[in-house]
Parts: sequence; structure tokens; C-alpha cells
Amino acid sequence: MVVAAGSGVANLNLRKGKGGSSYNVMKGGDNNDGDLSIVSNNSDSECCSSSSMVEVERNPSCISFTTFNILAPIYKRIDPKNQSRRESDSRSTWLSRNQSILNSLLAESSSIMCLQEFWVGNEELVHMYEERLGDAGYHLFKLARTNNRGDGLLTAIHKEYLSVVNYRELFLNDFGDRVAQLLHVKSIAPVLQNQMGTLHQEFLIVNTHLLFPHDSSLCIVRLHQVHQILQYVELFQRENRLKPMPIILCGDWNGSKRGHVYKFLRSQGFVSSYDSANQYTDSYADSHKWVSHRNHRGNICGVDFIWLCNPNQPRKPLKTSWAEAVFSILKYQLRKASLSEDDAFKFLKGDNCGDAVTYFSFYEALRRLQDLWNQADVDGNGVIDLEEFKQKIWNSTCPEPVLESFNDCMEDGNNATEREAIGFKVKNAMLFPREVERGHWPENYSLSDHARLTAVFSPAKMRCYGSQNYS
Repeated sequence: MVVAAGSGVANLNLRKGKGGSSYNVMKGGDNNDGDLSIVSNNSDSECCSSSSMVEVERNPSCISFTTFNILAPIYKRIDPKNQSRRESDSRSTWLSRNQSILNSLLAESSSIMCLQEFWVGNEELVHMYEERLGDAGYHLFKLARTNNRGDGLLTAIHKEYLSVVNYRELFLNDFGDRVAQLLHVKSIAPVLQNQMGTLHQEFLIVNTHLLFPHDSSLCIVRLHQVHQILQYVELFQRENRLKPMPIILCGDWNGSKRGHVYKFLRSQGFVSSYDSANQYTDSYADSHKWVSHRNHRGNICGVDFIWLCNPNQPRKPLKTSWAEAVFSILKYQLRKASLSEDDAFKFLKGDNCGDAVTYFSFYEALRRLQDLWNQADVDGNGVIDLEEFKQKIWNSTCPEPVLESFNDCMEDGNNATEREAIGFKVKNAMLFPREVERGHWPENYSLSDHARLTAVFSPAKMRCYGSQNYS
């Protein structure tokens, strides 16, 4: 079954999934130090550490995620001499390639698959994915980009291991017509037993595809897209009174470890699963060690990520991180050169793809400036003096006391209590083809212009602090 968004679907469209199956309860030992500890037994841990993703998936205590931009045939160029020719013009070609993509996905057999550039506009291709993934036990959710772009997102959840509690769709309604899917997922098998009974693994997962940075003026647009998604996640948690749980963001982020989006997500407590599994840092020194995409310009870069934020992870308030990220961009532009009239015009026209400033784009630009002004004008006297400029823009860093647990930023910290939560530990992460892990793009790779990224997480007991659980 494919769950699709109709033309009249609202931004807060709610869908519910089904699932069924059962496993023996795994008992977790006591751990009072607040650190991560594997819930599963020794044999499970060894299985989770296996280098074979298929072998890992046979263990119900581990959950595997695959993200893959499968390159929609309407975008795939097939003739270097004629850029207007696309793979969508040749049925046999796109059909064969997508059959191979499905073969590779089914061989990987991840618990969750997040696909981008899924050709939602072609009924034959949709039916092929629906039939093969459905027969393999997956519950499918698809979401088209707005304005009939032709492609969109597809998220597949394996019903044997996981059930979908809630499903929401987010329409960013921006330049690029980007969308995102949000799913609240729960494990079929309980992962922990304590005095309160059995606990199931629950988590939120987002599948998205950000705007391609055609020029530097779009950096703030991509940053705003991520900000919108995280705002939506927080709203979803508050409205549904959810208990502390991990958040996983999957997709094509169209930006590398050197970019503002990467730094923004790091400031929000997220870690890159591939970097974590391979013990890479978030420094520039590691940014060239792996790639996941060869773009239409022929450049290779690492842009595909599976991000993890555990419920006990310290993070800055979202508004603070957003302001710091924008100030960082401003600082970069100021260092490059004084603001030219062209740069100012680009800022004012915002997401408007035409060569004019509209009332809406002008209003939005001023609204964003007003919010940033309020944060930069620390004492609220209506002017930004040199000290405020240095503190908030030029040296825009956040003091340590602003860091807080995820739960405290969602709830009233005055009633804070210690609680037990089930998070994730990254056990393994792999890119295919394997050459990209060494920073090389193989010429004989033809499935897509993106590599496939798979990460394996194991459940982990942790202590976090906040007010009482939502019920």
C-alpha cells in the first residue's frame, strides 16, 4: 500500500500506520551513570557490530536506516551533447535502472528506507516500487513536491519490525518546492523490561531533500528549510505530548560538512551517523575523506546524511542556533566584501525566482531582520553598539549555560525529574559503492548520482532530565 498526499492535503495531514508481530522481551540491566548502555544481550551486540548490514537486520533489537537519492529519470541527463535529453524519454533505460535500484534496496533490507527524487509522476514506476516493496513487507508513504515538480519522497517502513504511530507531511512552500515527511515509529518488539513493565523503542524520523545551492545567496534559504523542519518537529512533540525519544533526520541535504546546515544541526545536538561510526570529527580536516554525490557540474562531495539526536543530548534553543547561524553567514559576507547593491537586492527578493522584489519577499526579509535585530540588540535600547556587534555577530558563540537537555527546552524545567529513556547508539554505517568511503567516485557506478548510505542503530538505555512524561 502506498499512502499518498492528495491535492487537498493540509500541511498538518495526519496518517496512521499499522504493524504486527512479536518477539521475546529483552531485559536491560541497571545503569545509574546516565551514559549510553546497550539494552540487548551480548549475542545481540555482536550481531549489531557485524559489518554485514543484511546480517544485522535479522536481529530485531537493531534498527537499520537507508537513505538514497535515486535520481529521478526526469533529471538524469543521458546525452552530454544534448542537455535537454533525459532518461525519462527512454522507458527501457529508466525501467532497468530502477529495477536494479530495487534489487539493491531489497538486498540491503533495511528496517527503514528513505528515498529522494522518487518519480511520483510516473504511475508505472510508482506501481513497481509499490508492488516489490509491498511484497517484501514494507508500508510505504510517498509525498510529491509542490507545483507538480514530478518527483518527491518515498519512505518505506518494514511492518515486521516497526509500526507507524503517526505520519505528517510538511510543505515548506519555498523556492524549490521542498517537502518533508515526519513519522512517529514504534518497535513491534519490546526492548526493555523494568518495574513499570515493558518498553518499546520509539523514535521520530524525517525524510527530506533540501534545495541545491545554485549560488551562495541560497545558503540562508537552505538554512531556513532546516529551521522550519526542526520547528515542525518540536510542534509535533508538544501537540502529541510525546515522551523523550530519539530524532533521526535522513535525506539529501545538498551541503557538506563545511556548510552552515551541518554546523546548525550539530548545534542542535545531532550527530552524523556515518561520521560517528567511522570516528570522524566535524572538522574541515575530515570533510574530504568520504563523498556521496557527483553533481551535474561534475563535482564530488558528501551531502547525504543520517542524523541522530538522542533524548539526553544537550542542545541549544532552536531560536538561538538559528540566529547564530544567520549571523555566521552575515559575518562571512562581511569578511568577503562590503554588501554590494546586487547582494542587497538578492536578499530583499528572497525566494522570488524572478528579477524583482515583491511585496511578500520584501515583507519576509524585513520580518527576518526584525527577529535578528531583537536578538542582536541585547539591552533593547534600539541600537547595536560595538560590544553587541562583537558579541552577537562577529563573535557569535553561545555561552555554555544556554545548553539544555532536549526535554527541558520542550517542557517546564521547574518540575524537572530524572527519567529513563531508550535512545540509540550508532553501531555501524556504510556507503555504497564502497569506493566513495575513500573519497573516490567510481566511473562504472550507474544506479544514481548519489551513493546509498545505511546506518545501523542499537537500542540504548539512558537517563535524561525534564518534567514528567507525557501520557
